[in-house]
Amino acid sequence: MTLQPVIRLMDESDPETVSAAFTALGWHKPPALYQRYLAEQEAGQRLAFLAEWRGEFVGYVTLLWASDYRPFAERQIPEISDLNVLPPHRRQGIGNALLDHAESAASARSEVVGLGVGLYCDYGAAQRIYVRRGYLPDGRGIMYRNQPVEPGAAIRIDDEAALMLTRPLR
Repeated sequence: MTLQPVIRLMDESDPETVSAAFTALGWHKPPALYQRYLAEQEAGQRLAFLAEWRGEFVGYVTLLWASDYRPFAERQIPEISDLNVLPPHRRQGIGNALLDHAESAASARSEVVGLGVGLYCDYGAAQRIYVRRGYLPDGRGIMYRNQPVEPGAAIRIDDEAALMLTRPLR
């Protein structure tokens, strides 16, 4: 029997733990980010799912009910946002388990779920998992800060540059 990660909603005891795990990797993800996620969860704007493996934090994902990306917002497509699995725990099914929970929650309100994926190599694992799960580009091209990049435009390839994807849930 294979052990499965425990997936639960983030609670008030988690922001420091999650932040410390990413700080140890040299990633700047302050506790205030996760406190905001909790406040938005309490306000009914977002769900924040946390994964634990053998009692330790290993990853999280959030689901926004109202996307900042206009084409999703106009069609009331919930947006999966900020999927992160700690590098030593990748390729063990944790990202898929987190996505299963986010997609299941989204399916209660929508027949489609969306997300944005970054364009540079740090997002390679995410790009591959999304394609394997059936996500397809929404057909609007590259976005920068949720705005279309015009043909011929030069943009900075950073965390704000993304390709928006959708997947049918039913």
